[in-house]
Amino acid sequence: MSGFERLDPVVQHHVVNTLGWPSLRPLQEQAVGPVLSGDDALLLAPTAGGKTEAALFPLLSRMRSEQWEGLSVLYVCPLKALLNNLEPRVSGYAGWLGRRAQVRHGDTPQSVRRRQVRERPDILLTTPESLESMLVSRLVDPRQVFADVRTVVVDEVHAFAGDDRGWHLLAVLERLTALTGRPLQRIGLSATVGNAEQLLGWLQGSNKAAEVPAIVVAPDAGAGVTPEVQLDYVGTIDNAATVIDALHHGEKRLVFADSRRTVETLAEGLRERHTETFVSHSSLSVDERRRAEQAFAEARDCVIVSTSTLELGIDVGDLDRVLQVGAPMTVASLLQRLGRTGRRSGTSRNMLFLEADDSDLLRAAGLLLLWSEGYVEPVTAPPAPRHILAQQLLGITLQHRQVGSGTWVSELGGLGLGSLEDAVAIEEWLLETGHLDRDGDMLFVGPEAERRYGVVHYRDLMAVFTADPEVQVFHGREQVGSVDPMLLLRKVTGPRLLTLAGRPWEVNYIDWKRRKAFVEPTKKGEAPRWQSMPQAQSWALADAIRRVLLGADPVGVRLTRRAVDRLGDLREEMADLVWPVGSVLAEDSARMRWWTWAGARANAVLVGALDRVAPDLLGDSIVYDNWQIGLRNDASAEWLSKALEVARTELGQDLTGALPLVDERAIKQLKFSEMLPPDMAVATLAERAADRLHARIVSGAPLRHHH
Repeated sequence: MSGFERLDPVVQHHVVNTLGWPSLRPLQEQAVGPVLSGDDALLLAPTAGGKTEAALFPLLSRMRSEQWEGLSVLYVCPLKALLNNLEPRVSGYAGWLGRRAQVRHGDTPQSVRRRQVRERPDILLTTPESLESMLVSRLVDPRQVFADVRTVVVDEVHAFAGDDRGWHLLAVLERLTALTGRPLQRIGLSATVGNAEQLLGWLQGSNKAAEVPAIVVAPDAGAGVTPEVQLDYVGTIDNAATVIDALHHGEKRLVFADSRRTVETLAEGLRERHTETFVSHSSLSVDERRRAEQAFAEARDCVIVSTSTLELGIDVGDLDRVLQVGAPMTVASLLQRLGRTGRRSGTSRNMLFLEADDSDLLRAAGLLLLWSEGYVEPVTAPPAPRHILAQQLLGITLQHRQVGSGTWVSELGGLGLGSLEDAVAIEEWLLETGHLDRDGDMLFVGPEAERRYGVVHYRDLMAVFTADPEVQVFHGREQVGSVDPMLLLRKVTGPRLLTLAGRPWEVNYIDWKRRKAFVEPTKKGEAPRWQSMPQAQSWALADAIRRVLLGADPVGVRLTRRAVDRLGDLREEMADLVWPVGSVLAEDSARMRWWTWAGARANAVLVGALDRVAPDLLGDSIVYDNWQIGLRNDASAEWLSKALEVARTELGQDLTGALPLVDERAIKQLKFSEMLPPDMAVATLAERAADRLHARIVSGAPLRHHH
């Protein structure tokens, strides 16, 4: 019997007659069996591959055959915009069987939330933060609301797994498992990843120990049409705007840029050239983003410029072209962005890279080299999430109002957020700092937690990512977005100008008390800078850039004459910094530099090792990035080789004893770092900044001194 034939007859009827589909897609066909059997599953397909239907059609069939009542399916997404986008589609499918689907997230009105508790939908589309808010709410009885949950679908699971929101989600799922008293079926939906089996094992959590069957469903997509990928060097952002304006008239174009500042500069440049342009990034107001995405979806000859906010599966209509100014940090991101095109029959996937500076050109070329080799990064959860363990202790205490000292860990189902020793140390620290109070063996929330997180029902405690404090920008009563306060403190001669939502503004009043700035339209703005931490390149990407400089070209990518010429120049200029068989020591005007091409995390371990065994070698200040480590100007290959030999002897062959150095700014960026004993916070960050495997490889590889 085919998968389609195993679906409920009503679902079959609507697939054929309402959707007009002659058959299910391969992923949908193959997912029916495992989902109907209650197995955990990871469903893999490219963007727009029908993953939502692959999970929901068999779940709706089970809902009917097994007579599920109440809230039985949780559908979790990383973005509110993605949930809003999915709701009409999921509601339509649920309606086939007289069932209901609803959205609940931070923007859901209070009246709707209250009604959802009284009249539970069958499917709730939500975020991990909203789920935990329901668990700790005094207005909701979580035992009643979640009593009937059977299955959790996690959309874009790779986006969760790569950062702390994944650990937060798993912790919340373990608490729901404890609440319902049964394992919950877990279904992950993802684009292509490099380590599907490990990702599924991670998603399973305690279900793995409970031996719930699990399967990766990833039908072979076949060769398909080769995407059209092109790499161009344009030299400046203004030139990029000129190229975008000149190309593809009459077509709908999505342009990605990897900083909010570049997005704003580019959008203003396109508008000056009279190209209809919309903007999307995280510092724009929700209304501004929604209006832009809606208008873009309905328009025809236009451009939307976005950061990675539009990388995940939000539907912005039928796209003709994807362009990239700069380059993303991973092949997985490249695949997501490329997958935005070629959805219409008769069209093919395409992506044009426009590079404005040398480092971006090299990063794009390295990334495209990896892509052409079929490489996709493994998705790995960040190590040592002890700060999430601390956050969960407070969350569990809020949920139950009080918990037993030491017994609270059992609610987390053996999830590896930290060791039992870590849990004891965290509990003691939270008591010491007043985040918790104790009465006998019972813990309850203390005054410091109430002071720091108690505003608006502990909403800030539910979000495991930090957001820098920004000043909200208003035109009249409409919020345009928000900017870094430093921008408004900087001295200026003449009017204070800024560009936001791709439009130029003049700031006429700042209300510092309420953190609001009021603006009026003007003729010319200035793109604001937002503070952000530098991004670490992986070993794979840094090494690919090294190979590009040694002469490797990505196969299946068309390089323009400008890109070929500039890459040729860079290969000549940097010839002394790369070596096929090892690393290079080379002098520049200020100091000696050790060109490892190992990525920032491996370099952080090497710096930590040198700081332990030969601190003099590093000179007066510690300087390193993704490609090189700064040494004092009289450093020699002999001195460095000897120091590395000592490091391997004293700190272990994989440099286990070398902790990367952690700066204050990084600790502030770690959400809930104040809930960890200071030495534990530093150790946690150091472990996360470390790539020991590749540090070991570099430390043992040949070293050449270029004089």
